[in-house]
Amino acid sequence: MDLKNGSVVTEFILLGFSGQWELQIFFFATFSLIYSATMLGNILIMVIVTISSNLHSPMYFLLGNLSFLDMCLSTVTTPRMITDLLNEHKTISIWGCMTQMFFMHLFGGAEATLLIAMAFDRYVAICKPLHYRTIMNQRLLSGFVIFSWTIGFVHTMSQMVLTVNLPFCGPNVIDNIFCDLPLVIKLACTDTYTLEFFVIADSGLLSFICFILLLVSYTVILITVQQRSSGGLSKALSTLSAHIIVVTLFFGPCIFIYAWPFNSFAGNKVLAVFYTVITPLLNPIIYTLRNQKMQGAMRKLQFQHVISTQNF
Repeated sequence: MDLKNGSVVTEFILLGFSGQWELQIFFFATFSLIYSATMLGNILIMVIVTISSNLHSPMYFLLGNLSFLDMCLSTVTTPRMITDLLNEHKTISIWGCMTQMFFMHLFGGAEATLLIAMAFDRYVAICKPLHYRTIMNQRLLSGFVIFSWTIGFVHTMSQMVLTVNLPFCGPNVIDNIFCDLPLVIKLACTDTYTLEFFVIADSGLLSFICFILLLVSYTVILITVQQRSSGGLSKALSTLSAHIIVVTLFFGPCIFIYAWPFNSFAGNKVLAVFYTVITPLLNPIIYTLRNQKMQGAMRKLQFQHVISTQNF
């Protein structure tokens, strides 16, 4: 190991979005509004799913958990990115960087697994409607949630246990808006070929396989519905379209970032923003604007609030 003048890196520099001060202010205002909307939208979904008796079903139980994971994933990176836009020196301690990467992969791995559980839920609801309540019981739903968190924990630990002890003694500049595992590994002053390959296999290949499996499952559902009834195909498409959009928005950036992580390209920061900032906002928008039950529950909640305010 070649230590440069015996120096040891204690912090990293995040380049973030460089540009004129006016542009930084624009990004600050935009991302602040997006993050606020993300938190409000996902909290609203969790509250409505919890208090509305019409939404006490497996699909909405999983949706509430998805909203919680979206909030967590966005909170890991977005507040730090927003504050860095106003700072001239965008630094993060090495342990702060490790903590950020740990929770990013924890919540990301859990969400990927939960999306598979939601695809299974739609398969049972559409292809086996008479057995839906029997199959999608509370025990299975709780198992799905526990399993998703377990996969997320195993996923992040398998990478972080190999990363946390890497020696950093040279360059400390990360050309991104947050601590990205592939970029941090490249800064280590030791041979990281094996670890780089492991990251590709663990994160990139995992994202790609999950994405393909989900698309295959949705294709099977559509084929099954078409064989049973041509009229039911449009209804199935309407039901699944929201799920397909969410899956594509979540896994698309992950595949580009982690399947080919050690070849940087110009759109890397854009994909990072899309994955950690935009997608958590689009999820509640997609599920609320396209879901009549959710809209009805929101109107009912608003009506009850107005009545209670008038009585008070």
